[in-house]
Amino acid sequence: MTKKTWRVGVAGLGTVGGGLLQFLAERPDFAPAGDRAIVTAVSARSRSRPRTTDISGLTWFDDPVALAGSPDIDLFVELVGGSDGPAKAAVETALKAGKPVVTANKALIAEHGAELAALAEAQGVPLLFEAAVMGGVPAVKMMREALVGDDIDSVAGILNGTCNFILSEMEKTGRSFADVLREAQALGYAEADPTMDVGGFDAGHKITILAALAFGCAPNFAAAEIEGIEAVELLDIKLAKDLGYRIKLVASASRTDHGVAVKVHPSLAPLEHPLAQAGGALNALFIEGRRVGRIFVQGPGAGAGPTAAAVAADIADVMTGAVRPVFQAPAGNLKPFIAVDPSRTVGKAYLRIMVRDEPGAIAAISETLAECGVSIDSFLQKPVEGAGGVPIVLVTHATPESNLLDAISRIEKLRAVLERPRLLRVARI
Repeated sequence: MTKKTWRVGVAGLGTVGGGLLQFLAERPDFAPAGDRAIVTAVSARSRSRPRTTDISGLTWFDDPVALAGSPDIDLFVELVGGSDGPAKAAVETALKAGKPVVTANKALIAEHGAELAALAEAQGVPLLFEAAVMGGVPAVKMMREALVGDDIDSVAGILNGTCNFILSEMEKTGRSFADVLREAQALGYAEADPTMDVGGFDAGHKITILAALAFGCAPNFAAAEIEGIEAVELLDIKLAKDLGYRIKLVASASRTDHGVAVKVHPSLAPLEHPLAQAGGALNALFIEGRRVGRIFVQGPGAGAGPTAAAVAADIADVMTGAVRPVFQAPAGNLKPFIAVDPSRTVGKAYLRIMVRDEPGAIAAISETLAECGVSIDSFLQKPVEGAGGVPIVLVTHATPESNLLDAISRIEKLRAVLERPRLLRVARI
């Protein structure tokens, strides 16, 4: 049987691109099918930037779109990033030219996945994106391939290592968000502009993709409810721990009678739960299936090695000739994404209410909660030095979001309350 050599074009030579070039240079025949993958052409913002792998013998393209359309490559790898611009144009060009595409671009797939899937399937070529979610953890393959025999009800987890590192360090060291963020940037965990990570948008892109794979719907990032960790205070981390919880940025997607709820929120996870115990820059994910029950996976969500390994796994799939829909169903059969009205969601919540140290404050808050149909599961009043008041902290029983927001609005107006109550969700895991 004749072995084929696949000529690979790589656009984007950052951390992941550099890792991929190094891996393929060392092991071009890594794929089980026996074919070889050789990088023959590349494109990046700077040709002269120092790199860990020699690119002097490779064809250079200033424009990734030109690389994508080159007749001298058989497979295009997009590692540029960004939901639009050169990344989208390059992927579209490669697909229209009938070339398989492998990408790590979670924003591109979350925001344009349905139209790109339709293009890929019309051209009869693969569009693969294992590296877009959870780095080296094969979450996409699990959802798209291993679990097609099940009906998934929910997925939830920690999908952003930067936020996980920051929250873990805040708890461990007692330092502020701003201080730990600076360390994360110095260590390379966070970008100079960390908005995509700490704002929850990166996790939002990833959970949007997983929701599409889990529920057979078209990805719709615009419908995701997203809150980042910028407002998480050290006080809440300490008080949540006193109540038996740890704060994590949890991304979740669940199937309901009203549609699909996709959310990213700083949330409380019980201390003994595996998500609460996933520290540092790790990613972790729970999958709830009607037949298989609960599955938990954990591992590195970023970095040159893990993410390049995920890209290489997709390249191997292309080389074996595997053919399947881009998502769990053909693009034309994907269901419309019906977002759940946030006010109709039901869940437990953490409230931290700063009050004056005077009689009657707790009674007034309890009465207001009862009037709004919100019952209390656990309660803590703990004076904290320098807090500017006495924090009253409580965890509610499961309650409709509309009731909860009504209660917060009323509590804020009470004479004894110093500021708007701080709301965090309790993760449904």
